[in-house]
Amino acid sequence: MIATTDEATDTLEHHQAICDSDWNGRVIPTFRPDSLTNIMNPDWQNNIRDLEELVGCNLHSFPKFVSALEERRIYFKSMGATATDHGVSSPFTRRLSPTEAESIFQKALSGKALAEDGARFSAHMLMEMARMSTEDGLVMQIHPGVYRNHNNLIFEQFGADRGADIPIQTEYTQNLHAILNEYGNDPKFRLIIFTLDETNYSRELAPLAAHYPALKLGPAWWFNDSIEGMTRFRQMTTETASIYNTVGFNDDTRALLSIPARHDLSRRVDSNFLATLVATHRIELSTAKEMAKSLAYDLAKSAYNL
Repeated sequence: MIATTDEATDTLEHHQAICDSDWNGRVIPTFRPDSLTNIMNPDWQNNIRDLEELVGCNLHSFPKFVSALEERRIYFKSMGATATDHGVSSPFTRRLSPTEAESIFQKALSGKALAEDGARFSAHMLMEMARMSTEDGLVMQIHPGVYRNHNNLIFEQFGADRGADIPIQTEYTQNLHAILNEYGNDPKFRLIIFTLDETNYSRELAPLAAHYPALKLGPAWWFNDSIEGMTRFRQMTTETASIYNTVGFNDDTRALLSIPARHDLSRRVDSNFLATLVATHRIELSTAKEMAKSLAYDLAKSAYNL
């Protein structure tokens, strides 16, 4: 199965074409609302107009904006989506009062929002997305802690998302406190966290995933999509969070032909890690075989409701 990542304003026409065809492959969309929840995006007002056109409604208030996003989530789910995806510089979460949220939304509409407003609005929208996930069942993914398009030369020549994703220091314990306290114990909610910064694995992410039932750790990827990086991920998280609070391996690439090789690498790295646990008499061989199947297949299928 392949899941694409699509803007909230995407018409999903290609997904519809697949549905209308006689092809039996499975390609599903993933709901990514960043262009609408990041009010500091230079194209934000244009994106709002695109959303208005799609839902056929003037989004002149924050509640109408939220309702429009809920409507789009329903459409994505009807096309097979099982997850949402949120790329944020910080995993800061905080619920604003209705008055505060409306005030910032109006400032954004008038082009007067400041950076502080953007951070607070993003924090609130992560809370709103978590609430929606408890209602519609879409799994929530957050990708924080990265400075994207760091190399200006590459960005100017080839555009966004062509590499140069550099890790930045990211704090999780305080930043995720609001969302995990409100939804982390809810059996209807699932949150998957990805990070580039290895220093967070054992200090914050593994303990958080071990404690909150809703929280799972996404696999090591990007720079860490390597033998040593993936091995360190298992070494730094397994003792505290176990493999069952991770999601096995799911690939995230624009290079479709690399997918089989990356999954093969993951299976070999995980099998090597499990073999070490067997050799050092920490688990039995029969247990390692069960874990290998979980890491290669069962955990991802379960985590994403597939």
